[in-house]
Amino acid sequence: MEGGMPLSGVQRALIRETWQRVSGSPLQHGLVLFTRLFDLDPDLLPLFQYNCKQSASPQECLSAPEFLDHIRKVMLVIDAAVSHLEDLSSLEEYLYNLGKKHQAVGVKVESFSTVGESLLYMLEKCLGTAFSPDVQEAWSRLYGAVVKAMQRGWDTLPEGN
Repeated sequence: MEGGMPLSGVQRALIRETWQRVSGSPLQHGLVLFTRLFDLDPDLLPLFQYNCKQSASPQECLSAPEFLDHIRKVMLVIDAAVSHLEDLSSLEEYLYNLGKKHQAVGVKVESFSTVGESLLYMLEKCLGTAFSPDVQEAWSRLYGAVVKAMQRGWDTLPEGN
């Protein structure tokens, strides 16, 4: 992808190796990610309350079939990024459109920093001692590149449309 610091060969290897350990249980690990997200920013919960009552708890919404489907999709996006580490630019249009979709439903660009924190938290919980500072740096760079591409979807639409 354009901009940002490219991933080194070592970083790509670390991402692939650690993702292999996580990707076998995408729903389980995705639940860790989103549980942490709602702990960090409960104001995001209404964006995901598909058929949930407004007063529904995070646990109620996390178990809704529509939400579980969303978790699977998020984990597939991460998987696509990992699968295209050598050529992240091939995902530019897809991520741009994904950004537009998120903007259309009211997600703010700033929320993605909290999602990034939640992703790193999930990786740390899943990997334990294998979650080293080098692993954290590699994933932070990859996530930054993905968000930068998605952010272009916001940049094309006036705020509030």
